[in-house]
Amino acid sequence: MLRWLKRFMLCLAGLVGLAVLAVGGLYFYSQQTLTLNPTPVNYDLRLGSSLRIAAQELTAIGVLREPYLFEILGRVLLAAPHLKAGNYEFESPTTPLKLLQKMTQGDVTQSAVRFIDGWTFKQVRQALDTHKALVHDTSELSNEAIARLLGISEAIPNAIPEGWIFPDTYYVSRGTSDLAVLRRAYRLMQKQLNAQWANRATNLPLGSPYEALILASIIEKETGKGSDRAMVSSVFINRLQLGMRLQTDPTVIYGMGEDFDGNLRRRDLQNDSTWNTYTRAGLPPTPIAMPGLASLQAAVNPADSKMLYFVARGDGTSQFSRTLDEHNAAVSKYQRSGR
Repeated sequence: MLRWLKRFMLCLAGLVGLAVLAVGGLYFYSQQTLTLNPTPVNYDLRLGSSLRIAAQELTAIGVLREPYLFEILGRVLLAAPHLKAGNYEFESPTTPLKLLQKMTQGDVTQSAVRFIDGWTFKQVRQALDTHKALVHDTSELSNEAIARLLGISEAIPNAIPEGWIFPDTYYVSRGTSDLAVLRRAYRLMQKQLNAQWANRATNLPLGSPYEALILASIIEKETGKGSDRAMVSSVFINRLQLGMRLQTDPTVIYGMGEDFDGNLRRRDLQNDSTWNTYTRAGLPPTPIAMPGLASLQAAVNPADSKMLYFVARGDGTSQFSRTLDEHNAAVSKYQRSGR
């Protein structure tokens, strides 16, 4: 009995010793310095990739030397189920443990490209041209050339990209083409516009989704408070149905381009131009900005009202009126009085 117990204790001690050595060896491996050349190294971990596949791919690009040790380390640390897909950038020096931590925390090298509701395409281009993570394939192209590359010209002759870029935040990996970002934003605008057009109210004086996009861009620029969008839309819809001119300042400002100095004068409203809705009836020929989803929704589902006028109150909201007399009184109250 004593001999058996002694033998068992020796075996147990041996196993414990091996376990200690294994843990110690694995710890030593986890802290081993990995010198990358060249540095940094970019690696795309695809969605659904296993720990084994990741270890093999990291070895293939020269980040690891012992893929099986990396896989064992990941399994001991229960990292396998928590790997997050994405583009990773590894700097030298690093360690196997840091690699695992980076990939389980989702510390990807993606950058945000943000387009704001109400931006013009000129502002979109400025944002793309100054973004350091992007490849600037469109910087020397004209707006018309970009429209052709996006496919806008196929449906709308002589089209420009104005209004067709959906305002949102787009996440990209370093080295992504700015044209690829525009394609994503254009496809999203098409999807959102078509969805809203399919659920539009009846008897709208709009003949196509493109006309809805134009109206939505005007609503976007005319609305200071989101809750007013449907009412602003109703004013323009009512005017279109009655054959009244829209008489909206943002279209005049858009048509003035670089000549607008921040101060819109009476003579500007009287100076005829393609986008001057004071001198020309109907919608302008193109959108004047990027409308957000709320403005798209308002354009095709306006409030049920008889309103024909509105004026800014000075707090972001608008005062709506049915008659010109009511409107003039509102203008006197909220603008001429300085309120």
